[in-house]
Amino acid sequence: MIEKCRMDHIERYGEIYAAAFAGEPWNDPWKTEDAVIHVRELMESKQAYGLEYVEDGQVVGFILGTSMLFHYGRTFEINDLAVDPAFQRRGIARRLLERCLTDLRAQGIVGVHLITAGEGVLPAFYEKIGFTKENEVILMGLEL
Repeated sequence: MIEKCRMDHIERYGEIYAAAFAGEPWNDPWKTEDAVIHVRELMESKQAYGLEYVEDGQVVGFILGTSMLFHYGRTFEINDLAVDPAFQRRGIARRLLERCLTDLRAQGIVGVHLITAGEGVLPAFYEKIGFTKENEVILMGLEL
């Protein structure tokens, strides 16, 4: 069952996020308490939108992002899509993403962006749903 994200589930989202991103392809050493802060900061944004996937009364995955207005319309950035590793490879991420895209279209969002690993299974996963690599923009970074 897919429902809107809820503030009282932030601890669970943090657990899922830390566990999911500890594995391939990211191998990020997230502490659960830091992941909770990360999710809270996103959810507290006035433009946040997210969905959770509930199975047998337990949250097992979520998608979360924020929208921003540009001269050509409002776009949405998917900041997080995470599924508890014990529930991965069951189509949960795909169902969350497809429902999110349906909802965003209904809200009048004109485009959706995300950042993902450049290699491995994730680009192919997103391409199957219709995402393409951007040619007009690049991601740039600066370590401080």
